[in-house]
Amino acid sequence: MFAARLRRWWPDLVGPLSQVYGEAAPALADELVTLAERAFTERSDRLHARDLDRMLRPDWLQDPAMIGYAAYTERFAGNLTGVVDHIPYLDELGVRYLHLMPLLRPRDGDSDGGYAVADYRSVRPDLGSMEDLASLAESLHDAGMNLVLDLVLNHVAKEHEWGQRARAGEAAYRDYFYVFPDRELPDAYERSLPEVFPDFAPGNFTWDEDLAGWVWTTFNEFQWDVNWGNPAVFKEYASIILDLANRGVDVLRLDAIAFMWKRMGTDCQGEPEVHAITQALRALTRIACPAVAFKAEAIVAPTKLLAYLGAGERTGKVSDLAYHNSLMVQAWSMLAAGDVRLAAHALGALPAKPSTTTWLTYLRCHDDIGWAIMDEDAAAVGVTGPGHRRFLADWYDGSFPGSPATGLVFQHNPANDDRRTSGAAASLAGLERARTPQEVGLAISRLRLAYALVMGWGGIPVIWSGDELAQTNDPAWDTEPGHEEDNRWAHRPRLDWARAQSRHDSETVAGRVFSGLARLGQVRGSLPHLHASVETRVEPVDDPGVLVTVRDHPVGRFVGVYNVTDQWRPWPGHRVHALGMAEAVDRITGTPIPWGGDGQVWLPPYAALWLTADHR
Repeated sequence: MFAARLRRWWPDLVGPLSQVYGEAAPALADELVTLAERAFTERSDRLHARDLDRMLRPDWLQDPAMIGYAAYTERFAGNLTGVVDHIPYLDELGVRYLHLMPLLRPRDGDSDGGYAVADYRSVRPDLGSMEDLASLAESLHDAGMNLVLDLVLNHVAKEHEWGQRARAGEAAYRDYFYVFPDRELPDAYERSLPEVFPDFAPGNFTWDEDLAGWVWTTFNEFQWDVNWGNPAVFKEYASIILDLANRGVDVLRLDAIAFMWKRMGTDCQGEPEVHAITQALRALTRIACPAVAFKAEAIVAPTKLLAYLGAGERTGKVSDLAYHNSLMVQAWSMLAAGDVRLAAHALGALPAKPSTTTWLTYLRCHDDIGWAIMDEDAAAVGVTGPGHRRFLADWYDGSFPGSPATGLVFQHNPANDDRRTSGAAASLAGLERARTPQEVGLAISRLRLAYALVMGWGGIPVIWSGDELAQTNDPAWDTEPGHEEDNRWAHRPRLDWARAQSRHDSETVAGRVFSGLARLGQVRGSLPHLHASVETRVEPVDDPGVLVTVRDHPVGRFVGVYNVTDQWRPWPGHRVHALGMAEAVDRITGTPIPWGGDGQVWLPPYAALWLTADHR
């Protein structure tokens, strides 16, 4: 079995290694095969069986029943053992993909939410041990679920062993990082580099007395960028990946992947070597542990995104999953503007992804929302990019007249007035400000509509922890040590288990939202039309308040219809007939299409319809 995989994947391993490392590639490839052979030998029988299942069913991630959930372990269940105890809760939502936010041991103190890793080989002590992690993976597998973990590729905490040995004077480990004796090269790089955290981490280089040099620190001064141009760094991460795979991890979220390669005169994001390195790492996992998939954490312009899934000679050979950031941004944009035209243009212009890869769709995540509206898309529908971005930032911080949202401004850049937004989905949808039953109902409807769009797009939809209970912003977000300067913690609340007790009570907000999301997940899993290999296309806009999407699967056509306004809106009858949906059934409610007496389909405020005519 190992020899057969090696023959199959050897070209995808050695080819990109040669492109990146040149003459050093053959020796590195031999060392990597030795690592893979050892990992294969040590892999458990259960995981070997999982490998075989996934080789026979390579589209396992594309199944419509694959519903995701993302949470911080401690804020969801206390520790890893607590997560095991709450597997039945996740099962009620139909969860089959569980992303636990960074849990490998970070540095003490501020750790950028766990993304400053001090040890990839151990778990945060307060969460448990590596043995607990392996036990959790087994329990999830028994329940038909998959475990997703973060792997930070661009940097380590300066307290990591590699950093300690570099500061101690070991030249081999100094070469694991980018270190400069003076400001000449850092200043030259800075001319084309953006700042990720301009408020509290300006610049991209930090002076270190022990190193007697300027070290590259894209994110924070305590996060040292690693030098992927050094083959030894590639080997280190290959070993880490294989170790996590043998603990039972199913998907690795490749954090900060865009920043891995540095090139003078560029923004040092998404350079070709990034995709070559990822292809080689993926090939290595296919040899040793093919049950493991890669998810690219690449929040980049839509025109640059497909390279992370593979383009050209790398089509379908890089990552298996990528975040559909544009869908998230456009969902919130439509709700704010009550207008779908910008979203229809922007989403409709996206090129098709490789058919073997999968979008990760989401309404919220742990991060802020950057209002990634491209100027060209805005101009195409008669607005300006800067103007619409300002509108969205104003709308979601609640300062725009008539906005019901209660978000927070994150990382304001006065030079260009760029403002990102923090806030729980329910708060952004207006629930926190709602005072009357009607206002509460509208906020719930907005939330349900947005999640229907996310779940009806295809790919793997991920529910952010607390959204299923309509939890709002945590008012005490800044009282925990280390959180004071980062208002993203407002939308990372601890799951309210007392609130969860009412999730089956349809008279409560939590019950209405939980049952709505569970229903969407249940229906989604029954619809082969939502298999992720199928592309979603956007139909021409007839009414600016209504978005219509179409997916053509061999079993039949799926049409999503979304009214993003608080008013009744028409969908023209001739469009319904042209799409073959005249006799369709809304699969969410199980009712026939709502024809009006005037030959049009009339949609209630914030309505979402999932239509099929084949009734499968």
